[in-house]
Amino acid sequence: QLHFVESGGGLVQVGESLRLSCAASGSIFSISFVGWYRQGPGKQRELVAQSTKSGNTNYRDSVKGRFTISRDNAKNMVYLQMNSLKPEDTAVYFCNAVPPSLSWGQGTQVTVSS
Repeated sequence: QLHFVESGGGLVQVGESLRLSCAASGSIFSISFVGWYRQGPGKQRELVAQSTKSGNTNYRDSVKGRFTISRDNAKNMVYLQMNSLKPEDTAVYFCNAVPPSLSWGQGTQVTVSS
């Protein structure tokens, strides 16, 4: 089964940026919607951004204008550019299909310090 490996997280200050990467073990071309999810401390996992095969995107309101999702079907990669980070963005970030039909990876920790 296809699985994902997330990377690129870290500890940053408020207002800084990070770029997350998600490497798929196989082709993502057949996945209509891919997305980035996050799970903050004591919170449920939530979808923050999704992209169609052709690059149409959608975001949850709290990250609109700050986060950008992109996918490279040829390289089987999904990215999340995160700008103007806030403490409430602190979470473990995961990628998966939308809805999440595949196994979850380990995720990558993003910590935003004020």
